[in-house]
Amino acid sequence: MKIDYNIFNQKTAIDRFIFAIENGYFVEAHELLEDDWNMYKKQGEINKALVLKGLINGATALALYHIKKRPESHKKVWLAFEKYVPLLDTVDFEEKEKYLKAKKILIELNKRI
Repeated sequence: MKIDYNIFNQKTAIDRFIFAIENGYFVEAHELLEDDWNMYKKQGEINKALVLKGLINGATALALYHIKKRPESHKKVWLAFEKYVPLLDTVDFEEKEKYLKAKKILIELNKRI
């Protein structure tokens, strides 16, 4: 199924990510944070990059379970979410509450599995 990417018209990458995961666009969510992830890596802000890596892996894990029907792969990738997302408590993001919201949504969606 081809996605009309115009539905992702929210102001920031994290806003687009939240919209995507709330609406089951897990594969697309993965892509929406990659530019920010790469930017933080290049700037040497490793913990911020790792938080984004965790969120990306959370969305990827859900895609593996719901879309690809690969529950064993889901379990392995979800571990990366669990490893990196706790760093969110140690970093300062602008609008940090949105990153916390994304984390909460991913956890709630994963609990339904």
